[in-house]
Amino acid sequence: MKTILIVGFGDVAQRLVKHYAGQAAFIGLTRRPERAAELRALGVTPYVGDLDVPATLKRLPRVDGVFHFAPPPNAGTTDPRTAHLLHALGRRKPGALVYISTSGVYGDCGGHWVAETRPVAPVNGRAVRRVDAERQLRAWGEAQGVQVSILRAPGIYAGDRLPLERIRRGTPALVAKDDSYTNHIHADDLARLAWAALFRGRSQRIYHAVDAHPLKMGDWFDSCADAFDLPRPPRVKRAEAEKVLSEALLSFLRESRQLSNARTTRELRLKYRYPTSDDLLREIRQARGQMALF
Repeated sequence: MKTILIVGFGDVAQRLVKHYAGQAAFIGLTRRPERAAELRALGVTPYVGDLDVPATLKRLPRVDGVFHFAPPPNAGTTDPRTAHLLHALGRRKPGALVYISTSGVYGDCGGHWVAETRPVAPVNGRAVRRVDAERQLRAWGEAQGVQVSILRAPGIYAGDRLPLERIRRGTPALVAKDDSYTNHIHADDLARLAWAALFRGRSQRIYHAVDAHPLKMGDWFDSCADAFDLPRPPRVKRAEAEKVLSEALLSFLRESRQLSNARTTRELRLKYRYPTSDDLLREIRQARGQMALF
């Protein structure tokens, strides 16, 4: 049985462990000792260490594979956390490493279709730090002979990861002609893609971890609202949105792209459980309908 290290033990990592329990021996890196019992309950061996404190990583065990799900710091232009992890792995190099990055590395693409060969053009600090992490990982993989796969993920959703609070607040969306294209991936499918990449990914390869159904952001909010019988968000023109929305929300609205997952489906050969976001919302509507009968 292979031993797999998971760095960044959040929602996607927990889903991955639940999907593949019994198929590998998992070690989970956590900086919070109080989470050790939680990891053990999932069948994961905890390793207490902090990517911001390199000394705590000195005893990382030799493993067969690594899932690197930890984000960069919230400031700066580089990702020292990834640098610390790679230094800690040292000569105990794994056979393969999978990193979850972000589709934000492309910046605004004017709504055009985007393949993995498109040059990166990050426009915010968050994406700049992700680009730095990707470059570190691919250079390390090339130098060490380790298969490194980069999954560029967009908006991650699940039944408990939907924009319902935004919808309930009545936060405006853009009118259709001003709206931006957005891409999605269900958290379960992202976990399964990460697993597939560990065993089927090609060396130093970029993959789009997205479903096959990009859609305008306002349409996404409308679909979620309809599934829960909530009022659809009001629509405003972009000029009005610039006045009333937060800078954090505007940063997403300023980038529009449609990501192709042709390489992902061809090389990783994974059948998505949720090929489109509508598949989950349809499940939710059906479940709500059944509950209404009782």
